[in-house]
Amino acid sequence: MSTVPLPDDLRAALATRLHSTAPKRASAQVERLIENYRGQTPTTAPVLRDADDVAAYAAYRMPATYAAVRTALHSLRDQAPEWTPGVHLDLGGGTGAATWAVADAWPSGEAAGGTASPHVSTVLDWSRAALALGAELARDAREPAVRDARWTLAPLGGTPRLPEADLVTVSYVLGELAPADREALLAATAEAARGAVLIAEPGTPDGYARIIAARDLLIAAGFRILAPCPHDGPCPVTGRDWCHFAARVQRTSLHRQVKGGSLPYEDEKFSYLAAARFPARPARSRVVRHPQIRKGLVMLDLCTRDGGLVRSNVTKRQGELYRAARDTDWGDPWPPEAEPPEAEPPEADQSQP
Repeated sequence: MSTVPLPDDLRAALATRLHSTAPKRASAQVERLIENYRGQTPTTAPVLRDADDVAAYAAYRMPATYAAVRTALHSLRDQAPEWTPGVHLDLGGGTGAATWAVADAWPSGEAAGGTASPHVSTVLDWSRAALALGAELARDAREPAVRDARWTLAPLGGTPRLPEADLVTVSYVLGELAPADREALLAATAEAARGAVLIAEPGTPDGYARIIAARDLLIAAGFRILAPCPHDGPCPVTGRDWCHFAARVQRTSLHRQVKGGSLPYEDEKFSYLAAARFPARPARSRVVRHPQIRKGLVMLDLCTRDGGLVRSNVTKRQGELYRAARDTDWGDPWPPEAEPPEAEPPEADQSQP
């Protein structure tokens, strides 16, 4: 599993802004944040209540959230390589982990058509303290989409009114909400998203259940699922199993200090969903477990477009395909060959709000 590195400027910002506060004051806040992260305490108010909570979250959870969202965005880009968001809404974005991830996925100067126009990001959250720290962390960011992001205080409960955006990210926030508020937020997200939606949740049975509910809502609203699912039909993962993936998080020294860990990395398990309104095609199948490698054999557990969950055995006799299988990781599309697009690739939306 490859490690997802934090951008150097985000790593430096976290160390500079939090080194003197989070390690000394994080323990009590971290215990409460772990419980909320696991989705056991839905609320009608922000989980991050004050500056101490926010500092603990940024030191303890922001690197993992960034890695999960960045990994999910890689899958979205794989399935829609010609599409570039012009306007991004980071919904419930807190300190802006998803905004940093989107800026890394679509860096300035890489916009379709050869233009150098960066996208515009708005972080919308109901925690004033989280927005304040997020803006501070972004102050010296290299990417304009992070440095110039708009940090907007707005309620997430009730019936939120969201601005339109090409890409809406909803990362690790659904578990904070009571069921009625969660459904209302997802409905508002579907209405606001002109191009694509990406949702990430903890890789737990509860997190997966929230992803499935969001999937059903988005399909009903006219979206097509691009990743991880290779189809829009019922999810074949049933019973006590759940669909999730993993991103290896590069720990900072601050991260290790707050968490009390010695390893330079940890594995963040997450569930996610990428869906789009524009014409695009999902992968033919996707690896949904760690590949099992034996002498002359790679066993791949796949979610497929037509056959549900299947085991594919790739042997050394298959030459190039076998070599590709040995390099394939959990969460990757399979087979690796690109398929012809189902329709003309969508034009980039360079509109500004």
